[in-house]
Amino acid sequence: MNTVFSPIKLGAVALKNRIVMAPLTRCRATVDHYATALMAEHYAQRASAGLLIAEATMVAEGNSAFYREPGIYSAAHAEAWRQVTQAVHAKDGKIFLQIWHGGRACHPALNNGKVPVSAGTTAINDYTHTPEGKKDYTAPRQLTTNEVAEVVEQFRQAAFYAKQAGFDGVEVHGANGYLIDQFLRDGINNRNDRYGGSIENRARFLLEVLDAVISVWGADRVGLRLSPLNSFNSAKDSDPVGLISYLAKVLTPLNLAYLHLMRADFAGLQFGDVVSAARANYQGNLLVNMGYDLAEANQVIGRNQADAVAFGSAFIANPDLVERLAQGLPLAQPDVATFYTHEAQGYTDYPRASA
Repeated sequence: MNTVFSPIKLGAVALKNRIVMAPLTRCRATVDHYATALMAEHYAQRASAGLLIAEATMVAEGNSAFYREPGIYSAAHAEAWRQVTQAVHAKDGKIFLQIWHGGRACHPALNNGKVPVSAGTTAINDYTHTPEGKKDYTAPRQLTTNEVAEVVEQFRQAAFYAKQAGFDGVEVHGANGYLIDQFLRDGINNRNDRYGGSIENRARFLLEVLDAVISVWGADRVGLRLSPLNSFNSAKDSDPVGLISYLAKVLTPLNLAYLHLMRADFAGLQFGDVVSAARANYQGNLLVNMGYDLAEANQVIGRNQADAVAFGSAFIANPDLVERLAQGLPLAQPDVATFYTHEAQGYTDYPRASA
């Protein structure tokens, strides 16, 4: 019977175990969105994971949704990321880059006054943090049909630069109320063109992005993250189980390396069994995430309900998470106050259990 410690091959990528580090935005890049030596140290510390999925990384300049998140939209950004991939590979690790567009989660205060874009025209009902302090999200501008094609090309170009940077593959970020998810959810997407209305139309942008990224990497080095239940960034859909069931069916023929599914809602506002729906309809590697401990992770893998499990916050304070889980050692707790600061504290200074 397989466990989280069993090896697995996700597409073309052979993993030494099924413990995946989920993508975690930590805001340690430069103000110009370049990866740093500090980031290289952070990821290398955690290279015992079967797969590291690096944080949400901008596919296009001028679309920042955080402050000091990384980018991958130029050769110089690719070169900066190379120090990260080399550090991870030196520790016998595997690392994918999550490529991402924030859409309406971007803010003018972070982008020289630029109005954000989205599938629709409604703002996120919340505030964000900027260098100027807390600010309400602003209403986005709806992308034109021609502009949608331009964003697809930005994802293709980002995939190319990620390959130049030495990653083992890429994960397309289709979750958590960011741009691709804004097209998928009927609570956000109010378009009346070929990208809006029916579920087939709302999925069109995602599938075009995947086709573009696959043209660079091949499908067996491309993953996709989805979160049909998560209401983060005011994202809602009238039928999340129906949405994931449809997507699982149309994604199957693509032969992706994996589908990475977030099973719940951060805010606890929306409910449904999206994992079972995905497993029933997706004939490929299923990676699950959100709130799994070792016992449950082993259970879902042993019962063939999922193929691998991603751990997020547990990796923040436990660079040696795999070893701690294997030896039954207690887990350290992360310092929430340093999640989005910009220094080594709360990032690379968590000790290993052996220390």
